[in-house]
Amino acid sequence: MRRFFTGTALTVATLTSVAIAPDLAMAQALPEPPIGLQPMPPPPPPPIKPYAPVPITLPPVLNDPSFIAFRKSLGDIAQQKDRAALAKLIVAKGFFWLQDKDLADPTKSGIDNLAKAIDLDSKTGNGWETIAEAAAEPTAAEAPQNKGLFCAPAPPGLDPQAFGKLLQATETESDITQWGFPSENGLEVRAAAKPTAPVIDKMGLYLVRVLPDSAPPDTPGAPSFLHVALPNGKAGYVLAVSIAPLATDQVCYVKDASGWMITGYIGGAQP
Repeated sequence: MRRFFTGTALTVATLTSVAIAPDLAMAQALPEPPIGLQPMPPPPPPPIKPYAPVPITLPPVLNDPSFIAFRKSLGDIAQQKDRAALAKLIVAKGFFWLQDKDLADPTKSGIDNLAKAIDLDSKTGNGWETIAEAAAEPTAAEAPQNKGLFCAPAPPGLDPQAFGKLLQATETESDITQWGFPSENGLEVRAAAKPTAPVIDKMGLYLVRVLPDSAPPDTPGAPSFLHVALPNGKAGYVLAVSIAPLATDQVCYVKDASGWMITGYIGGAQP
């Protein structure tokens, strides 16, 4: 909605140009603007249109005890930022890094390819946060065309045709990042981005549209909320941690005689 500020900015700029015109007498004749003059607020957003709900089933949790133990080890490594230990949990050969094509360098080790994919060696530590998040992710799904390959986080179950029709109806085909799904049934939707705001609806297990004006909390340490549009046309706020995105990076694993190993990454940094 920033485009609405353009008109206001243009108006202010026009008034300013008149005030500083070379004709000093004319400038002096102009009335002084009120102290504390503020730009006009932007107009309200257009009404939310209802859309057909697309039901989902929650992603499957991989309850293999060996995978749970592997994730625990991965979490410990992430906490210590131990690159050498992480390298031992990555396949030595055959690591893939997929975006629109396989970006992995076959002449480099798995750890070097993963490090580039997630910016592991950055001083910001974002790459290690990615590893920590992977360790904390309990869901994983086997790739339909590649038996034995599991990628996490797992996507929800849904009807692809119904999802395609939803994208067309809402004109969001070019940006599926606007869509997410709840982590549980009956998620409370509030009237404002505050934990104490009135509950105006409860969300079922279906896809939900995340609106672009979602913003971080004003108070440090306060919970973050997302502004969402429900299928019934209502708009409200839900806890950000309760909505998972459809479009997300994935870490992929295989299990061999020695145990679980990281074998690939889908998404990642721009090469």
